[in-house]
This record gives sequence, structure tokens and C-alpha cells, in this order.
Amino acid sequence: MKVTVIGAGAVGATAADNIARKQIASEVVILDIKEGFAEGKAMDLAQTASIEGFDTKLVGVTNDYQRTAKSDVIVVTSGLPRKPGMTREELIGINAGIVRTVVTNALAVSPKAIILIVSNPMDTMTYLTYQIAAEMGISKRKVIGMGGALDSSRFRYRLGEALNVAQSDLHGMVIGGHGDTTMIPLTRLATWNGIPVSRFLSGEKLKEVSDKTMVGGATLTGLLGTSAWYAPGAAIGQIVESILRDEKKIIPSCVYLNGEYGQKDICIGVPVVIGRNGWEKIINLRLSNAEKEAFEKSAEAVRAMNAAL
Repeated sequence: MKVTVIGAGAVGATAADNIARKQIASEVVILDIKEGFAEGKAMDLAQTASIEGFDTKLVGVTNDYQRTAKSDVIVVTSGLPRKPGMTREELIGINAGIVRTVVTNALAVSPKAIILIVSNPMDTMTYLTYQIAAEMGISKRKVIGMGGALDSSRFRYRLGEALNVAQSDLHGMVIGGHGDTTMIPLTRLATWNGIPVSRFLSGEKLKEVSDKTMVGGATLTGLLGTSAWYAPGAAIGQIVESILRDEKKIIPSCVYLNGEYGQKDICIGVPVVIGRNGWEKIINLRLSNAEKEAFEKSAEAVRAMNAAL
């Protein structure tokens, strides 16, 4: 299996590191537009192989899409990262042009690849990618946006913090748009080893957990001065592993809806089964009226961003 990661910044490099260590691909190609940057990142990562015990081949290239040909999965992290005070929405004008160029070039040499979009604003960049893929005759099931996996991880982190328990014992997901005001942490459905967390946390505390989850990205941007990279890189690795190992895991992801959840012609986060064919099935959750209302508002916000395209 061959995986290409486009963008050798902190998120892209961390994703490549995660994928290489999992040994789920025989080759990982890192591509960047900056001369020598991807080559340096790939060499640095490759020099950890004998220490970490993996044999994945790591290759770095400068804007040479032919070296990415016949990739099974393409991960797109290209674009400007958020800076303090900047919303994901403000990035759309700059990143749309970058993503269109990258996706078109990558799919031209890997038309059978599953493409994973990480660039922000992610929901809109995924919708743009869906449009490009459709023009090229590529199935909508091969276009996935990575947002829900990361947001759900941050949700479980906040739940673990509130309960003072291991995150690995918690289950919870976030649906909706990948934005500070559009994501929907499903506190009602969250469980601690199968037991609803609402039995242990008050409604007030659950709202606090939800609120902290929603500003998780902005909180880290404020602390770091740029976007986070460890958790995003791990979330990318989780999705790529589910694809290449055909694990059929349910992972909240941004996909194209055509009537599901009452929405059409939009890419937004919902729980989907991820396997070798991309996203293979949308899981229809029985949302409460309040959750349905929140999802509708989230979709409206995503459509407003899409209109800028």
C-alpha cells in the first residue's frame, strides 16, 4: 500500500510519522512546495526506523506529483494554518485555491485513491474536493474530510478530565461542522464503558465539557501560536489505518450527504463506516429534537461557507 501526504508541515509530518510507525503502508510519500522541506522531513523520520522498529519506506519530494502516482490514500494537509484570533472560515479564500490545485494534480496520477482532506475550513474544502472528484468520475465515497475523528478525541479528553478516568474507557462522538460554533458533541450518547456519562456528570458539567470541546482547536491555537499537530496527526493515522486494514470502524467524518440527516448537497460530519472502499456506510443516529435543531444550524453555517466557493 502507498500513502501520499501533501504538506510537510507539522500536521502532515506527524501524520506521516503515525502512518509509518503503524506499518500499514509499504511506502509513504511526503510532498511539499518548499524546496527540500519534504525531503528533510522524510529523512528525519526515516532515521527513527531502526529505533522505533518499522520498515515503511519514507520519501520526500518537492512538488513532483509523478512520485505520488498510484497512491492508495492521499492525505491533503496543504494550506495556511490558523493563527491566533483567526477562524477556520477566514482561511477559505486562501486555502480553496491551494486545495483545488493539489487535489487536481494528485488525482490525475492516482485516480483510484481515497482522498482525505484535512485543510481548513475542512467541511468546505471537502465539498470542493467532492466537486473536483465528481468532475473526474471519482466516487463520492472516496472523498473524506477529517474533523470528527479529531473533535471526538478532544471530546473524550474533556470527558476523561471531568470524570477523572482513562480516556480509553470512554466512548463519545462529535458530529456536524468542524468549526468552533458548528460542531455538536453528543453528550447524551457518550458512555463510560457502556454506562451513560449522564449518570456521573450533571447537566451543567456536561455543558461545560461540550463548550470546552467546541473551542478545543482555538484553545490550542491560543497556547501554541499556531494549529495543533499531535492529535490531528493521530486522527489522520486512525482513518488511514481503518482504510488500509479494511477495519470497518465507525468514525465521525465529513462526507457528502444526499438526503441523510435531512441534508442534501453538503459535506458535513456524520458517523460513517470506514474501510478499504472509503466511507462505506452512513450510520443514522436517532437524534433528539434538540440535536436535530443543532445539526440543522450547523449545516446552515457550513452552507454559508460553501457559498463563498
